[in-house]
Amino acid sequence: MKMNSDIKPAIELRTPARPTNLQQGTDRLQEFSRRTESVRNTLEGLETLVDKGAKQATKRLLRQLDEFEPTVTVLGQVKSGKTTLINAMAGWSDLLPSDVNPWTSVVTSLHLTPGRDKKGTSAVFQFLGEDEWDRLLNKGGRMGQLAGRAGAESELAKLKEQIELVREKSRARLGRNFELLIGQSHQYGYFDKNLLERYICLGDEFDQHENPAEVEAARENGRFADITRTADLYLSSPTIPHRICVRDTPGVNDTFLMREQITIQAIRDSRISVVVLSSGQALTSVDMGLIRLISNLKSREVIFFVNRIDELADPPNQIQEIEESIRATLAQHHGPVDADIVFGSANWANKALNGDIEKMDRRSSAVLIDWAEKRLKAGQGDQSVSNMIWELSGIPALLEAISDRVIDNFAEPFLTELSASAITLATGQHAADLVRVNGSGQASPLGREVARTTFDRLEQETFDLLNADLAQLIESYRQRVDRAHATFVDRATHSLIKHLEDWGEKTVWEYDPSGLRILLRSAYSLLSSRCESAARTHYERAVSRIAELLFQSFGTSVEGIQIRIPDAPGTPPPIALGQTIALDFNDGWWVNWWRRHRGYQAFANQFRALITSETEDFMSQIKFNQTEEIRAGITGKLEREFASFRSLFEALTENSTPEQDLQEMLCDRGELKKREKLDAIIASLREHAK
Repeated sequence: MKMNSDIKPAIELRTPARPTNLQQGTDRLQEFSRRTESVRNTLEGLETLVDKGAKQATKRLLRQLDEFEPTVTVLGQVKSGKTTLINAMAGWSDLLPSDVNPWTSVVTSLHLTPGRDKKGTSAVFQFLGEDEWDRLLNKGGRMGQLAGRAGAESELAKLKEQIELVREKSRARLGRNFELLIGQSHQYGYFDKNLLERYICLGDEFDQHENPAEVEAARENGRFADITRTADLYLSSPTIPHRICVRDTPGVNDTFLMREQITIQAIRDSRISVVVLSSGQALTSVDMGLIRLISNLKSREVIFFVNRIDELADPPNQIQEIEESIRATLAQHHGPVDADIVFGSANWANKALNGDIEKMDRRSSAVLIDWAEKRLKAGQGDQSVSNMIWELSGIPALLEAISDRVIDNFAEPFLTELSASAITLATGQHAADLVRVNGSGQASPLGREVARTTFDRLEQETFDLLNADLAQLIESYRQRVDRAHATFVDRATHSLIKHLEDWGEKTVWEYDPSGLRILLRSAYSLLSSRCESAARTHYERAVSRIAELLFQSFGTSVEGIQIRIPDAPGTPPPIALGQTIALDFNDGWWVNWWRRHRGYQAFANQFRALITSETEDFMSQIKFNQTEEIRAGITGKLEREFASFRSLFEALTENSTPEQDLQEMLCDRGELKKREKLDAIIASLREHAK
């Protein structure tokens, strides 16, 4: 279908307004937002009806609802267009500067709330801690550690020299405040482009002999950039219907790996990642660091956005070839082969947002027209130019993919569980009212204090048994990963010796460490499934015991209480396995290490020492940090459940009233109205707990 009548070359394109379809693709998020508002209103109504103990539990549920903010981490190479894409996703083309300082390890988190203006913005900038700065200065960061272990002293010296220059530049900008700012943070009730440039963008170099005014201006531009660790920005967004956090991470192909650990932590915290690729590069061997990171994620946790299709010569015909290449690379390196791949142009999206369509160059305009002819369906030509370009940019398709993952992975389970907890409180209040109305005839057979003591003992027993089972599973897992590590080192050493026997010492030996990562990932997957199974078993046992205790304590008056068995929390992906190690290099690092050794035995012994040291960090993370996250997630959820159970018990025990109050309670018509309201609240909550 020809669209020439609707889309002209760039020189003729005009658009007087922003697109009106900015929330296209977010239908499921819009529906979720409506549901959360309904649940909020219901909880506020419940809060007015429940007693003191349950009131605190209801406030806690309201706070959880208000604080629910799914996070999406954006990954990619330096200069892949991540920041430009994030600006488009947020609906503000001028939001983040796109020329972020390559030397700055800054994760920028955009906390987006629905809205069409940027009023009420605020910002928090966190500086590098003393330990992080010390690691950079004294060890050259992660790459410096690699260089030191591989014997590449010359590279390590260069790293330290470059980092020292960064420090001196920061000191020149900040003066005596340099040391005082380490580990601190700055907070603002607003932010604009000038403020962001001071904290996260490359400042201009200056000469002390230049004009003083120019020197001072240069000091301000990028003043804190070299020591800023993270930036949190709070603003409204016209593109989203519900709160969401979008994280812009430093590029993963940084020469000195200064950003790798920060990016790993960002992925671990979000569980949904958008990987930005440039259409001209797609996914190649250059992206090995990126592939290692995402290979530990499930397909439903990853979305690929292939940016800059406006730079392709023939997008309609090249895109299929690019997608096939990406999937082949993912399959070859055990990546998420079924992940969604979206093609688009952040440049087109931002042109539509800021009304600069007429400034689009002729080549980009021609590609846009060609793309429109292939993509737009009959009837879509009646849209405004800005609306058409917004759709063609791929942003709506990306927002739809993100919405699907947010809803399926986080939002639905969250709302279901929260509503179920609220039902327990509401039905518990019903039972509490019945205990109060029936007076001493239905008072606790166990006695108030005995019931509370029994509850405390049950809670302690439940946690003791759960922790014992988790400890056993984790210990078995640690033994398994230790065996896998030892096996890997043995096989690699044997391979090295065989290479020396066959080829001698003049040919550099290579060995792929992906086998170790696969073994460790397999062991972790088994641990995850076993821990989730153990969690379900103990959650079910806890609910069963609580129900039994309720009946023993309060008799048939509690038969209407509904207690849902909570779902086991998902385990965090083992992102640390993607960390770069010495064996990932096939360049000067291994060559320098190789040249330092002579003799088969020296190679073997030093190799064992090198790999043991090099893998010590991620072995520690996957054996201890990762397992502690699993344990904390499972026990934390049970703690929250028992807090709700305790609120329920308090409400029930406090409402056992003396018999002389019975007539007064029975005559209280307000109780009947209260029950009617509770019935309506329970019915509403059940709609969201399905």
